[in-house]
Amino acid sequence: MRILVVGAGAIGGYFGGRLLEAGRDVTFLVRPRRAAALAATGLAIRSPLGDVDYPAPPTVTADALRPGFDLVLLSCKAYDLDGALADLAPAVGPETAILPLLNGMRHLDRLDARFGPARVLGGQCVVSTTLDPEGRILHLNTLHALTFGERDGSLSARSQAIAAAFAGAKFESRLSETILQDMWDKWVFIATGAGITCLMRATIGDIVAAKAADLAVSLLDEAADIAAQAGFPLSDAARQRGKAVFTAAGSPMTASMLRDIENGGPTEADHVLGDLLRRAAPANPTGLLRIAHAHLSAYEARRARTLAE
Repeated sequence: MRILVVGAGAIGGYFGGRLLEAGRDVTFLVRPRRAAALAATGLAIRSPLGDVDYPAPPTVTADALRPGFDLVLLSCKAYDLDGALADLAPAVGPETAILPLLNGMRHLDRLDARFGPARVLGGQCVVSTTLDPEGRILHLNTLHALTFGERDGSLSARSQAIAAAFAGAKFESRLSETILQDMWDKWVFIATGAGITCLMRATIGDIVAAKAADLAVSLLDEAADIAAQAGFPLSDAARQRGKAVFTAAGSPMTASMLRDIENGGPTEADHVLGDLLRRAAPANPTGLLRIAHAHLSAYEARRARTLAE
C-alpha cells in the first residue's frame, strides 16, 4: 500500500514516521521549506515509547506529485485545509482513500465536495505532539491512538487493507464500525477542553483550584447536548470520563489551542467551537460555548489587525 502523508509536522510526522519505522511505503507531501529542513536534519521523533530517526525520509512537493497512492493521510490544521486540498489533489486517483485526522466535522463536507464522499473515510487520533525549535517531533506522553472507518459503518475491503497496513506500527490503531460517533465524542471533548482552558487562560487544575470546575462541566453538557441533537449522544461512560478529566484537581492539562494563543498563532476556533455552535438548535445566546467562541474570535480579530498594521 502506497501511503501519502500530507505534511510532516507534529501529527503527520509522528504517525508517518511510525509507519516508516514499520517498513511501510510512506511519502510525505511537504512544502519546500519543510522539504529543505528534512533534507538537512532528517525526520526525528523523540518519544517515551521509542525514538525514530530517518536521515532522508521520502518527500515530495506539490509540483512534483503524481497519482498512484492508495491512501492519503491528512492531518493538517483546519485553517490550512484549503491549501492542503489543492496540494494533494494530483495524488487522488479513482481508488484512492482519504483518511482525515482533523477535529470536528466540517472538513468532511469540504473533502466530499472536492473528491466525492466515496473516497473519504472518517478518522480521528489521540496524540500529544509538538515540534521543537530544531524541527524534531516531541511525543509528550504515552498516548498515540488512531481510529478510522467507513462512515456507513461497513467493514470494507479497503478499510481492512488499511488496518493491515497500520498493524505492527508502533501506535494503537483501530478499525471502527462507529467512526462518526467516535468523531463526535472527541469533538465534544476537544471543544470543552479548548473552550474552557482558552476562556480561563489556565490549566484544568488551576480552574479547579479557582472553584470553577462546574463551568467546565456546564460546557461539556452544552456540547454534549448539541451532539445529541445531531443524533450522536454521548454514552454515560463517555460523559463520566469527560467530567473526570475536566474536574481533576492539579491537572496540568490545557488545550493545544491555548498554546496557539500563547504563541500568537492562528487557532481552529471556528472549526472546533464555531461549527459546533452553529449546529445547535436553537443556539444558546448566553451559553458558555458562545462566550468561548466569541472570546477566541476576538483574539483572531486582534491578531489579524496586528498582522495588517
